Amino acid sequence: MEKQNISRDEIAEAMKNEFGFNRKLCLDIVNDIIDVIIEGLQSDKKVKIHNFGTFKLNNKKSRIGRNPKTKEEYEITSRNVITFKASKILLKYINSDTDK
Repeated sequence: MEKQNISRDEIAEAMKNEFGFNRKLCLDIVNDIIDVIIEGLQSDKKVKIHNFGTFKLNNKKSRIGRNPKTKEEYEITSRNVITFKASKILLKYINSDTDK
């Protein structure tokens, strides 16, 4: 079974292996990139990374939900959600990989 999640430490380790930087520097870079994305979402509600994709902050309105077992209704409060739309280049890369 393939691994579904990747941690910041694993990204930093891959950078360390690829570029030869020390582990702390790589982890700082990864954390800085994630912080920039979060700050961009908070201030602009949208972060576009060229040739990768766009993160977008959307607000979901409150609505009535239902427990499927008890059929009891309750209110699901409004909340912010983050969506990601991959760029055409990323999609092309991913889909060309499946043809092999």
